[in-house]
Amino acid sequence: MRIATYNIEWFAYLFDKNDRLMLDAKPSGVHGVDRYTQGCAIAHVLQRIDADAIMVVEAPNTGRTQRTTRALEAFAAEAGLRAREAVSGFPNDTHQEIALLYDPEVLDAVHDARSSPAAPRFDGVFEIDLDVDERLDQVEFSKPPLELAVTTKGGTALRLIGAHLKSKAPHGARTAAEITAAAIANRRKQLAQAIWLHRRVEEHVAAGEHVVVLGDLNDGPGLDQYEQLFGQSSVEIVMGALLHDPHAQSLLQPRPAIPPSTSRFYNAETKRFTRALLDYVMISQSLMGLRPQWRIWHPFEDGECYADAEMRQALLDASDHFPVTLDIEVG
Repeated sequence: MRIATYNIEWFAYLFDKNDRLMLDAKPSGVHGVDRYTQGCAIAHVLQRIDADAIMVVEAPNTGRTQRTTRALEAFAAEAGLRAREAVSGFPNDTHQEIALLYDPEVLDAVHDARSSPAAPRFDGVFEIDLDVDERLDQVEFSKPPLELAVTTKGGTALRLIGAHLKSKAPHGARTAAEITAAAIANRRKQLAQAIWLHRRVEEHVAAGEHVVVLGDLNDGPGLDQYEQLFGQSSVEIVMGALLHDPHAQSLLQPRPAIPPSTSRFYNAETKRFTRALLDYVMISQSLMGLRPQWRIWHPFEDGECYADAEMRQALLDASDHFPVTLDIEVG
């Protein structure tokens, strides 16, 4: 089985208010790329990775007249994808939903949100003391993680959790002091979300369930200087000792000279591209015996992707993130 996570940059921009696909010469959400080019590029990438299940981060919007699942299924039909059915969870206000596209011949997937005293439902409120002032802060997800009960056609049960944690970027801050304060506040909130997510993982592992956590965690070990204030990245908190992702673990000390990356952003100020490892597929120890193999489909770091000019360009035109796949022998 192949499971993928893919943050598709502003996928919502390709659909009108009635979820009709718009492939034309107007700008997409990808800088310098029109909607026709981005739509064709997304289709090409999804056809090539040919996954049984794809966690789509920044999926099309659900709103008054829009439905994430309707838009995704229409796109899958247009692109001729095996993964042609979609399931989503709690909608959000950001026009960046989380949804799963999957092949119904391989597995079934249903939204199955859980709640407990230690980890309330992800569309609720999590109380935690973020700044050690002996007062509980209230934390919410702007994009509630998608909890899925998945059953393969061979009868294996999996718990899939798709996540898009809060960005640490100090949006709106102008002065150096404002930037520092916003960055620290955002990191506190992100760490709280990571603790909340890890507690849910603990519950599933304690129940003897197979767990896969995947998506854009907007963080990684050693990614910025503010991590030193808190001792751990949110990725390390989510994983704890319960989950495994070789790309994340490769960034723990000693760090490789050239660490892996799953995204590429253009900095207009420096006129250079910045690379970062933000996207992960983490699995519980119970799945480690099933010969898991991870791959980042990076246009410049994966040799096969680089050698294929059409795939290389499609990856660049589709999104500022690149897919991560997990191949695993799940029956």
